[in-house]
Amino acid sequence: MKPQHKVQIENRTAKITIMGLGYVGLPLAVSFAKAGFSVTGYDPSDKKVATINAGTSDISDIPSEFVNELVATKKLTATTDETTIKQADIIIICVPTPLTASFEPDMRFIESAMTAISANLKEGALIVLESTTYPGTTREVISQGLEKQGLCLDTDFFAAYSPERVDPGNKRFTVQNTPKVVGGITEASKDYAVNIYDQIINQVVPVSTTEIAEMSKLLENTFRSVNIAFINEMAMLAEKLDINIWETIDAAATKPFGFMKFTPGPGIGGHCIPLDPMYLSWKAKSSNFFSRFIELSQNVNKSMPEHVVGKAMMALNKEGKSLTTSKVLLVGMAYKENISDLRESPAFDIHTLLTKQKASVDFLDTRATSFIDHEKEIKQSIPLEYDRIAEYDLVILLTCHEDMDVTKIATNARAILDTKNFLGRTFADKTTALGFDANL
Repeated sequence: MKPQHKVQIENRTAKITIMGLGYVGLPLAVSFAKAGFSVTGYDPSDKKVATINAGTSDISDIPSEFVNELVATKKLTATTDETTIKQADIIIICVPTPLTASFEPDMRFIESAMTAISANLKEGALIVLESTTYPGTTREVISQGLEKQGLCLDTDFFAAYSPERVDPGNKRFTVQNTPKVVGGITEASKDYAVNIYDQIINQVVPVSTTEIAEMSKLLENTFRSVNIAFINEMAMLAEKLDINIWETIDAAATKPFGFMKFTPGPGIGGHCIPLDPMYLSWKAKSSNFFSRFIELSQNVNKSMPEHVVGKAMMALNKEGKSLTTSKVLLVGMAYKENISDLRESPAFDIHTLLTKQKASVDFLDTRATSFIDHEKEIKQSIPLEYDRIAEYDLVILLTCHEDMDVTKIATNARAILDTKNFLGRTFADKTTALGFDANL
């Protein structure tokens, strides 16, 4: 890092561009703007840019009043014009990194961001990649890509990687108090990146290479994927053995060492856990290494929606009904509680499987109020009217937000399939549960 860069950061004259204003980019942009930096958010979506420039947040974790104040004071602006990158001293890439249909990394958005950066790069700018990706991306796509154009690392540009750790809906851990891992292509690049993140984050954790920083993100979420798959499999085993998996987990969790609590559910959702392990698996295969844990975990977790539908059939059979002639209500389409995030939600697969079985399916969600189904039709949530729940032959509890009274839902339901132990043994007379038989 050059001395002038340190001065620019400390006196807040460094101009920051955040590329991608989604669940990662917007909270980061707001954090830097609140710290006194001039922040430009670049996003190709006209709708998103217009929303932010109107002072409105489309991310549930970021209150609109924050955005409105920062836009009004000209600390935050959004644009679709990539030429504004020319003014940026620091560029942070927060674009999506999905998988292709064959479960390989889809690098289109990172590559598109680098095309825009290459055409508009200010001399000496720092480029930080936050998007989840395979180890080697920062070095190969950013650093070597710019060097092939004749630019000199640590002179014409600096390059670093810092994995995002956003947990939508988590009120305890925010951008500020979640430790931030940072790796640079060189020491100078690392120091530059550490210095800028130090301005908004309580604890910055430097590591020696960008590959270690990239790998750390994949390790975190592969760890979760493997352990969730294990506990999902244990839940299915517990059902066979007539054992309550939830009470078993609580008992095991009393051990103060050597055990970490994970809970089963209808499947995995969000961007990270369903997708990140496959980036690591793909990279491993390129080195002729095949991770059986990753593949097995994906298989188990992806099978949970089918298991839920099988349990739904069992619940209806108890009532002397068939799935094909029943009305089913899914409670919660978002992948977890108190957010509107539908990315990779297992509720999609459950909805699809139920409709393919000819069931009549509606859903109730106060946060994620609409979605596009497998036939490309827009589906809208029914209103939160508890007495309407009695119209359905079966209610499947997938995600219950804090503004949805699960007791009132259960009181009005004819039959219930509880996938996350919202009810425990309450309403056992009409509940089929994932992980145990509520009637035991």
